[in-house]
Amino acid sequence: MKKIYLIVPLLIVLTTVLIIGPGDAGQDPYKVGAILEATGGLSFLGDPGKKTFEMIAEEINQSGGINGHPLELIIYDTVGQPTRAVISVQKLIKSDKVLAVLGPMSSGSALATIPIIQKSKIPNIALGASRKIVEPTKKWVFNTVQTDRNAVIRIYEYMQKQGIKKIGIITVSNGFGDSGREQLLDQSSRYGIQVVADEKFGGKDSDMTAQLTSIQTTDAQAIVCWTVGPTLTIVTKNWKQLAMKIPLYQSHGAASRKILEMAGKSAEQMVFPAPKLIVVDQIADSDPQKKILIAYRDSYEKKYGQAVSKFGGNAYDAIHIIISALKMVGPDPSKIRNYIENLKDYVGIVGVYNYSPTNHNGLTKDYFVMVKVENNKWKLLE
Repeated sequence: MKKIYLIVPLLIVLTTVLIIGPGDAGQDPYKVGAILEATGGLSFLGDPGKKTFEMIAEEINQSGGINGHPLELIIYDTVGQPTRAVISVQKLIKSDKVLAVLGPMSSGSALATIPIIQKSKIPNIALGASRKIVEPTKKWVFNTVQTDRNAVIRIYEYMQKQGIKKIGIITVSNGFGDSGREQLLDQSSRYGIQVVADEKFGGKDSDMTAQLTSIQTTDAQAIVCWTVGPTLTIVTKNWKQLAMKIPLYQSHGAASRKILEMAGKSAEQMVFPAPKLIVVDQIADSDPQKKILIAYRDSYEKKYGQAVSKFGGNAYDAIHIIISALKMVGPDPSKIRNYIENLKDYVGIVGVYNYSPTNHNGLTKDYFVMVKVENNKWKLLE
């Protein structure tokens, strides 16, 4: 039996989903909170995550819950605003008394909520990509997202094989873009790459022709763009309109079918690092992740009639890690935190996780593959 309660306070949009399956309804529910960009300009991030959380919660409760306890999932929609993320996490912890918090997905919002998480001593699996979320390590904060550092290293390793030694970078001025730019600059010399142009743009800018033209006047052999969402497609379209002869590399934020839909033919030939999820049919059958990747993809696409994205995959791993912790140690936030920090060889959608007291990301660059867009499809490069 499913019950859905919708409450709309003045400051935030709240969706509370309480799903009780055939288990013992008399058992107290385990409350888990989530803060996501479910609507607004960043909904391409949050909507797949929200759908994934709800699908998994439904599956868990239909199979009897967690050790007989129903999973109560409380989701707040931040509409992509860090201030709402802060308000939401406060309400989840103080009023809803959740055992753990999942999200948010945007790096800026994730960074904004960290002080509250740390002070409240509630485990959080953030879903933003900035390495600053988990570096330096924060006691109560983990994530299930490949960091921008790993993404940059993977791009540079591939560029070395292509003989690329000079690049121009173009990055969005926000938490995600600033952190990516920092890594692009910091890691370049290690891979024999020189950044000959360093351009920026605003998160609401509608044309980046001037920045790309500036890069075009240099001897750059490739462009690396670091942004997500609508601005990613604008840069891609501007690159195509300028008929630039050098390849366009994107961040791992490009690993969404929505990006291909928005960019259309302009996306042809762009290259980016991605989780194996989006090219699962092209990876080896012997890959230890393949079985779980196919199962998630097929379940999600059957239920929602739309393609999976990396953002949903990040959410899948986060909620399953919390469920695993609840099964093993029960509803104690400190024990949940300790369980995650000592989790080893956990096979997920994004990769195989190995957390430790000094590593709250748990992933390595080796779980990235390089992908190119060809004929509006993703082609596995390596």
